[in-house]
Amino acid sequence: MVSLIVPGSSERMLARARALPVDELVIDLEDAVAPDRKPEALQLTLDALATGNAATRTAVRVNPVGSAWHASELRALTSAAARPDSIVLPKAEHPDELRKVLDGAEGIGVQALVETATALAHADELGATPGVKALILGYADLAVSLGRSPAGAANLDLWLAAQDRVLVAARAAGIHAIDGPFLKLDDEDGLVGSATRAADLGFDGKWAIHPSQVEPIAHAFRPDEEAITHAREVIAALKQAPADGAIRVGGQMVDEPVRLAAVRTLERAGLRPQDPA
Repeated sequence: MVSLIVPGSSERMLARARALPVDELVIDLEDAVAPDRKPEALQLTLDALATGNAATRTAVRVNPVGSAWHASELRALTSAAARPDSIVLPKAEHPDELRKVLDGAEGIGVQALVETATALAHADELGATPGVKALILGYADLAVSLGRSPAGAANLDLWLAAQDRVLVAARAAGIHAIDGPFLKLDDEDGLVGSATRAADLGFDGKWAIHPSQVEPIAHAFRPDEEAITHAREVIAALKQAPADGAIRVGGQMVDEPVRLAAVRTLERAGLRPQDPA
């Protein structure tokens, strides 16, 4: 799953992003928009929602609870004729903040950005809040909150504990776990490494901050033909298995957890278990 984040203040970027084959378009009203352009960005966002886009879903990252713009953004988005599929709440640290947004969002789901030390410590509670659809790991702000040096923030290995905490919290809550963006635009090898690691860890997707990042991220999360074939073989074998018998596929004993992993593989490939080969 690829989520492309686009500044709500750029009419040109919004128009370009509408045609891109991403799974989710995230329109940003927060970090990418200067304070004096917040009202303009909100109106451009409402116009973009009304126009539609090629993405499966559209989300809007609003400004944090308590900011000068949060309440008016929430009112405008919930009362719009074309509403977003979800609202991304930055700087979310406590379930009460999420519940406040959910109460005002009138049926729109919320995705919580985990980007402070407090949020990371409360990841389980944030993920378990009814109405929350995803936890997103926000590297840039979290690095500042944790006091990481630029070298430390750039070291993938130092993020493993945070990635695991967000992933486990999301899985325990039965919601999506989304890896945050890779911030260097001129380092494709680094991007591929970051996306591949997130996919291998079990994340459902990753944010992209530029159209050039979309395909490398999509490729990292897309299972290859060998994995798809194996997943289909597992599902087919279990359908034919006797209720009390063990089944082997390719030298591996398979059971219900293996079946669920096979289903996830097919879902990542945009397939369903019953789709023909």
